[in-house]
Amino acid sequence: MVSEIVVQTRALSKVYRDFWGRQKVRALKALDLEIVRGEIFGLLGPNGSGKTTTIKLLLGLLFPTSGNALVFGKDSTDVSKNERIGYLPEESYLYKFLNAEETLDFYGRLFNISPKSRRERTNQLIQTVGLDKARRRQLKEYSKGMARRIGLAQALINEPELILLDEPTSGLDPIGTRDMKDLILRLRDEGKTIIMCSHLLADVQDVCDRIAILHQGELKELGRVADLLTVADVTQIRAKGLSDACKTDIRETIARHQGELLGMENPTTTLEDIFLRIVRESEARPGRRVVGTADTGKQVHLDEG
Repeated sequence: MVSEIVVQTRALSKVYRDFWGRQKVRALKALDLEIVRGEIFGLLGPNGSGKTTTIKLLLGLLFPTSGNALVFGKDSTDVSKNERIGYLPEESYLYKFLNAEETLDFYGRLFNISPKSRRERTNQLIQTVGLDKARRRQLKEYSKGMARRIGLAQALINEPELILLDEPTSGLDPIGTRDMKDLILRLRDEGKTIIMCSHLLADVQDVCDRIAILHQGELKELGRVADLLTVADVTQIRAKGLSDACKTDIRETIARHQGELLGMENPTTTLEDIFLRIVRESEARPGRRVVGTADTGKQVHLDEG
């Protein structure tokens, strides 16, 4: 069964120019990605790596310098596809004098949702993001974490198929962070496709199926989180009920000493270690980049001379 590709970029590039048309910043260089329906895809990179530019290109807020991006099979500049997208920016632009109910009702009107459906959807989302007790407080009285929650509810008002999240756990306490990650996983289980940017690598490690690491506008690493974190050349054995002498042997010794083999697999590293290594290698070898697709078993590293 072939997975449906929701987002596809082909040699997507963006160059920002100055007033005279001269190249000022190459924000994105020949990005090739495929994101399939029902996965959580993490977009990582240092500040200025091209993450926000990529999101804006997918939304059609920017026009590519070269290459193209397809969302639901439509060109990203086709605004009609945005009816099926929910977007939570890093800084939510909300009207501070409205309360939670009025905010969601306002955005529901923008999507031409009927009054009855707006009321039902508003009530459901307020409960989902944990703002039931603050539903009638003006947003100017909200903490940053509460503003993040209502921002997510706003992004979900149109029941989107594709959800773009920029720093979704920013400003949340540990409990709120866990609730946010559980909600993201639940949305994935409902068949939503989610693209999230975050500087909190532990959050990405907890929820993402695949990640792409960008640096200076280039794709440096792409793959499944579990595959990237596995230390392939090291074998880890966990057992119990063994003597000290038995610990130096492997399978035959474990069986001979009536020990119980609990696991024999490759240990994993952390996403933070992977991220720092990729960035440092990228700085040392600036021409190296990755070309990859949703087929995570195949990654091609290119060295440009």
